[in-house]
Parts: sequence; structure tokens; C-alpha cells
Amino acid sequence: MDLESLNPDRVEEILLRHGAHSVTYSDAGDQPLLEPAPGETPLWRDTRITGLFSVDTDFAALRDEILGSFNMAELPRHEISELEDRPWEREWLRDFGPMRFGERLWICPGDSRVDDEHAVIVRLDPGLAFGTGTHATTALCLEWLDSLALDGRTLLDYGCGSGILAIAALKLGCAGALATDIDHQAITATRDNAAANGVGDRLKTHLGAENIDEQFDVVIANILASPLVELAGPIAARVRSGCPLALSGILSGQVGEVLEAYRPWIEFDEPVEREQGGQTWVRLSGRRTVG
Repeated sequence: MDLESLNPDRVEEILLRHGAHSVTYSDAGDQPLLEPAPGETPLWRDTRITGLFSVDTDFAALRDEILGSFNMAELPRHEISELEDRPWEREWLRDFGPMRFGERLWICPGDSRVDDEHAVIVRLDPGLAFGTGTHATTALCLEWLDSLALDGRTLLDYGCGSGILAIAALKLGCAGALATDIDHQAITATRDNAAANGVGDRLKTHLGAENIDEQFDVVIANILASPLVELAGPIAARVRSGCPLALSGILSGQVGEVLEAYRPWIEFDEPVEREQGGQTWVRLSGRRTVG
């Protein structure tokens, strides 16, 4: 049902009271919402709410309560459809198979196989934390990591999400990695995914980036342009002189602002662009100037 002007919390409460097994929100228009802060649940201007019910639900009673609660004569645009019973816990595999990034690196769900004896495989199932490699921002970072000589080096993953970048770096030869995020859920997901990939002993996690005063051989930050600009000094300070940095989560119109913020410390290569969903995402990479 399209929410239109209805209060989403009240509608959700009514759906749950009538036995909804789950309630989800989705975009009824075309308004991208990027990464929210922890605890935030931003909604679209045009939001659709969906409830999953048992077949014996009294939909007439549900309809009457919504109408009465909002003093309406008719419901907003809505539909009721019956779902075929399927093994939903594995349904996501239909759209998420092995993906290659660069020459060696593969992201694979579950026990899927890759016919490449030289493949470096990260096993990762979609979860609640952001980062499975399907978004252009993550893909650009994974390709960059695959292009580096990482053996024996240390890496900082600034804004780790699922931990996919730090784990990939460790699989590609890094001696150790530190993954930071401001979201407790991301830290938990990163630890779980690292353990599942056999690199948990080489990965440290840190909630937030405060009190990190060491420098790293490689730094990667896949967040958004605004925090990248705001944190330019602290992020650049974590890069050892002469060592590489990659920044992602940047739209094409934001490149100039990000470049200017890092110019005192970083000498950048040419930006790398990737189109997705009608938007152009950019990865910026370069090296910390000596000194």
C-alpha cells in the first residue's frame, strides 16, 4: 500500500496487530536514499509499505481498522496478492552468484564454486550490513584492491559495512587489517564474515575511528562524499607516506569538492567512473605525498 500522507508508524502498528509476519518499506517513486546514520530510518517522499500475512488473515477487518484510524472513505493505492510457497531463505541466490573483480578476486555466496584455480575467493552472503560487491562503489574498491601488491602490508578499512573490503585485502595477502565503522551492526557483521573466511585472526575492528593514531600501508574509505570531506584530515593522516589511498561513495558532481579536501596530502590518479541506476559513481585513488 502506498502511504501517501499516512503516518508510517501507525500503519505499521495496525499491520502487526493484524498478524503481519514482517513489514517492509520501499520506494514508490524514484528517490535514492544513501547510507543513513546508525539509528536513523529515513523514508522516501513516496513510500510503499508491505505486510506479509498468513492466508487466513481477516483482510476486511484490517481494511476497516486502517480506514477508521485515519478517518478515510477509501484506502490509498494498494493490492493484495498471494505468494507461492518457496524456500525463501535461499531465494536471494537467484540474483546473487559468484562475481569477479579484477583478475583474481571473486565474491561468492554460500558454497558456490568458481572454475579458476588462481581465484582468490571471499565468501559472503547478503546480510543487514551494507556491502556485497553488487553496488558500484564497492565494486570499484574491490577492483582497486585486486590491482595492488598487498603481500605483507597493513590496511585500514574506514567505514567497513560488512567487512568485505578488509576481508578481500586479507585474502589478497595483507598481513593485517583494521576495520572501523560507526554502526555496531557493521562491526558484528565484519567479525562474523572474517571468521567465516578464515581471516579473523588477522582482522581487528574498532567502533568509530577515534583514538586510532597508527598509520597503514593502504587506506580505503567507501562511505559518502560529505563525511569524506569532513574527515579528510584524519583519514589522510592514517596513510603512511608514499602509500596508497582510495575513496569511494562519491557521485560525479562531488568529485571536485573531495579532491580539494585531500589536496594538501594526496596526489591523485585519474578518477574511475561507473554507471549504475542512472547515477555515475566515482572512485578516487592516489598516494600520500612524502612528508
